[in-house]
Amino acid sequence: MTAAQRLEVKRNALGATRVTQTDIDAPAAGEVVVAIDRFALTANNITYGVAGDKIGYWQFFPSDGEWGVIPVWGFGDVIASAHDEIAVGERLYGYWPMGTHLTIRPGRIAATRLFDTSEHRAELPPVYNAYARCSHEPHYVADTDDARMLLLPLYATSYCLYDFMVDNQFFDATQVIVPSASSKTAIGLAYAMAGDDSGKHTVGVTSKGNAAKVESLGLYDQVVTYDALDSVDATKPSVIIDMSGNGDVLATLHRQLQDNMRFTSNVGITHYADNTMGDGFIKERSRMFFAPGHMQKRAKDWGPGEFEKRSFAFWLDAAKRSDSWLSYRHVNGVAAMEQAYKEVLAGNASPDTGLIIVPGS
Repeated sequence: MTAAQRLEVKRNALGATRVTQTDIDAPAAGEVVVAIDRFALTANNITYGVAGDKIGYWQFFPSDGEWGVIPVWGFGDVIASAHDEIAVGERLYGYWPMGTHLTIRPGRIAATRLFDTSEHRAELPPVYNAYARCSHEPHYVADTDDARMLLLPLYATSYCLYDFMVDNQFFDATQVIVPSASSKTAIGLAYAMAGDDSGKHTVGVTSKGNAAKVESLGLYDQVVTYDALDSVDATKPSVIIDMSGNGDVLATLHRQLQDNMRFTSNVGITHYADNTMGDGFIKERSRMFFAPGHMQKRAKDWGPGEFEKRSFAFWLDAAKRSDSWLSYRHVNGVAAMEQAYKEVLAGNASPDTGLIIVPGS
C-alpha cells in the first residue's frame, strides 16, 4: 500500500537513533490506517523515553529488542479504512509514534472519541488509547492544531499537578519550589498557582540563560538560578514539583530543607543524564507523578467527564495567555525530525518555542 517510516531510539541509550521503513498492508477488518500529519516534540517526550520501562511507554508502539519508539501527541488523517464507522478522511488527535503512519483498531466509538483497542494496548492507561474525532467536533478549528498538540498534554499535566497538591492540602507546605521553571509544564503549573488564593510562595528554579525569560512571565514570586539554591528560604515548609530530574539539584534542596521538605513530586526528566539522586535525597517523601492515575482518582471523586471538562477549560485559558511569549517552529521530513529529536534530547530547544514536526512532508 505505502511505506511507513519511524524514528526508533535505543531504550538504554536515548541518543542512539535509527529510522526504520516498513510496507503498510491494507487494513484488516476493523482496522484503519492513519497518516500522521503533525505532532509536537517537547522535553516531556524525553521523559516518556527515560520512564519507558517503568511506566510502559515502550509498549504503545512496539519495536524489537533494544530499540523503542517514543510516543508523541499530534494529529493524523485516516487514509484507508476497513471499519464501517470510520471514514477515509477523518482527522484524529491523540498518541502517535514518531513517524509517518499508524494502523489502529477503533473501538468504544462515540460521536467525538474512539479508542485504539489493539491487543498490545489493552492493559495501557485509557487516556493514552483515546483519540479525538476532530472531524466530528462541533467547534474544531484546524488553526488551533499546533497549540492543542503542544500545550494540551502539558497543561493537562500542569492542572493535574496543581489539583493533586490541592487534594493533599499542599502537604501543609507554604512554599512551592519548581525546578526547570522554564519548561512549559512548569509554566502551566505557574498559571494555576497564580490563580490560587492560598498564598503559597512560588519559587521558579532555572538556568542563568533562562532566568530573564522566566522572570518576565511574572508568574513566580521568586526566580532562583541553579547556582544560587542557597537563596531558597529553607525555614518554610516546602513542596518541590520537579520537572528536571536533576539529582544534584534535588539532593541539594533536600539537604537545605531537611524536615521542611514535606514532599517532592517527580514529574519530568528534562535533565535526563543527571537522573541519579545525590546524597541527602529524601526518597521516602518523594514520588513519581503519574497523571493518568490522578485522572482516574478524580473520575471516581467527581464523576465521569468532570475532570476532563475542568482541565480542558484550564488549557484553553492558559493557551490564550501563552500567546504573549510562545511561537512555533515547524520541522519538515523524517531526516529533520531525527535532528530535532536530538536537539530536544540535548536540552537545546528554546523554552519559548513550540517544536512542531511534519513527518510526511
